[in-house]
Amino acid sequence: MKKYVIGLDYGSDSVRAVLVDAQNGAELASEVHWYQRWKEKLYCNPGINQFRQHPLDHIEGLENTIKAVVTTSGVAPESVVGICIDTTGSSPVPVTKDGTPLALVDGFKENPNAMMILWKDHTAIKEANEINELAESWGGENYTKYEGGIYSSEWFWAKILRIVREDEAVMNAAYTWMEHCDIMTYILADHKDLDTFKRSRCAAGHKAMWHESWDGLPSEEFLGKLHPYLAELRSNLYKDTFTSDQVAGHLNEEWAAKLGLTTNTVIAVGTFDAHSGAVGAKVDERALVRVMGTSTCDIMVSSTDELGDTLVKGICGQVDGSVIPGMVGLEAGQSGFGDVLAWFKDVLSWPIDNLVMASSVLSEKQKAELAEEINANFIRTLAEQAESIPLTEAIPTALDWVNGRRTPDANQELKSAMSGISLGTKAPHIFKALVNAICFGSKMIVDRFESEGVKIDTVIGIGGVARKSPFIMQTLANTLNMPIKVAASDQAPALGAAIYAAVVAGIYPNVIEASKVLGSDFEAEYYPQADQVETYKNLFSDYAQLATFIETFTKSKNYEFQV
Repeated sequence: MKKYVIGLDYGSDSVRAVLVDAQNGAELASEVHWYQRWKEKLYCNPGINQFRQHPLDHIEGLENTIKAVVTTSGVAPESVVGICIDTTGSSPVPVTKDGTPLALVDGFKENPNAMMILWKDHTAIKEANEINELAESWGGENYTKYEGGIYSSEWFWAKILRIVREDEAVMNAAYTWMEHCDIMTYILADHKDLDTFKRSRCAAGHKAMWHESWDGLPSEEFLGKLHPYLAELRSNLYKDTFTSDQVAGHLNEEWAAKLGLTTNTVIAVGTFDAHSGAVGAKVDERALVRVMGTSTCDIMVSSTDELGDTLVKGICGQVDGSVIPGMVGLEAGQSGFGDVLAWFKDVLSWPIDNLVMASSVLSEKQKAELAEEINANFIRTLAEQAESIPLTEAIPTALDWVNGRRTPDANQELKSAMSGISLGTKAPHIFKALVNAICFGSKMIVDRFESEGVKIDTVIGIGGVARKSPFIMQTLANTLNMPIKVAASDQAPALGAAIYAAVVAGIYPNVIEASKVLGSDFEAEYYPQADQVETYKNLFSDYAQLATFIETFTKSKNYEFQV
């Protein structure tokens, strides 16, 4: 009997499943489900950087996508031997003692604080600052040292601290909290004991300050200095964590019936999308894998021999086994990448949305046709015109911090800025400046790794931006002054999850061997253009100067406000 595995990849806007032939890596079927409540902008308030998602969006997507790929492929249910889930993160969810997401409980179904706190929710900036101050001053272990030395408002403890301070009802009702990848895995698996359920090493190590050297999570004493609830919560979380080549359980009877599968299907320990994407792209030592979507996550792996005692400053953690078991996974990234360009599109769309689409002159059919044409051509046309602007022409300098800065040196209080605007500056000039900005932000990350002694020989791009925007990828190659390969798979994170599933199902002995067979090939490679590299070097210098100015101004402004 042929064997198949399913990788399920939860992104910011949608979830996609891919069904893979475990012998040769052929992708037999894939399906995407868009989150309906998220699409309606429910439970969010961008003005205060609040981004919440209802667990039902994810549960519905779980059922719809897996059922679709099984049905479309026509494979026998018993031939689907493994499933693995990857998700965004840190995106924690409050749950009851029986493992029910709190947002599914009466009294909390419309409460944003009971929802999943999406990775890009930045309402916990104050709490993250408190964690950093305490880690430096309390006299015990600095629990941030394997997190790049700076704890972020995007991460587990800061978000929970914010919620329990804001909402006593949620605090009292939440027995524990689970990362997005853990709760979705728990829903599928037959292992229903929360105290012994296998939590993700990737999530815990990169976002919750878990490390084996201090026997797991930060101490009760440390957490209690932040809030008594956090000290109590620690005992309802976990001590041990597990890599995604480990079995979390088998598909339970309820979900086997829903999905048309059998309870023999093995469920892998969950993981994060970027780390899974790196596996799907055949990551190896000295390769930087850039998962390029609304934001970026930059992933590397290193042997302990090569990394030694190095603690890379200002990144999103270094965790043993978070990507490939037996190797240290290193994570960095940008809080805004595709989102930077999407923001500009929204700005330019204001007169269309508020004047043209609100007009009574056009019929509803005409409005729908116009909206479709705009969505299809807006960014493409801007990119074409921006690409045609010679570098000798005056281009503004912009920062990519529209959603704060993830790395190097997390600081979600930072905002974007732009300089060099004149009466000759048109929309394509600004678009080109923003493309430059996201590429320069990428260079800041590469420079940080290399300055800390982590050598990069290869850059691999995966995700929608990498595959669909030659303009951005060529700009990035010129900025980094190194070639960039693009993975051919549309679904590299889901493919990486499928690779983990193939290992837990016993088809391959380890993740490295599985990725050699099942991992994505490469469809394109971008090389630096020698005549433009020096120009981009000068433009990057302007970016760095503006970044320093804005960061200094932000610090002085915050200091004056506090005084």
